[in-house]
Amino acid sequence: MLFIIRAEDKPGALARRMEVRPTHLAYLQSRMEVIKVAGATLDEKGDPMGSVLIVDVADKAEAEAFAKADPFSVEGVFASFTVTPYRAALGAWMA
Repeated sequence: MLFIIRAEDKPGALARRMEVRPTHLAYLQSRMEVIKVAGATLDEKGDPMGSVLIVDVADKAEAEAFAKADPFSVEGVFASFTVTPYRAALGAWMA
């Protein structure tokens, strides 16, 4: 089942995000079998301010565990995240 994970960074967390980013990317690389889309949300200046991921996992509990284990969560970059069930309708990645 697909879920959208939407995370918001803590205010002023950009420097910490950049420090933790290599570990975050390694974590995502280790979970590529469930990731459909992953990327940063940007502020008006183009700086990262959060993340959006679409993951294909068994249930909401697994999606929440995925988000909680993300180094951005563990290392205090994220202020919060939400997990929402999602049904895709179109997109090249669905082929």
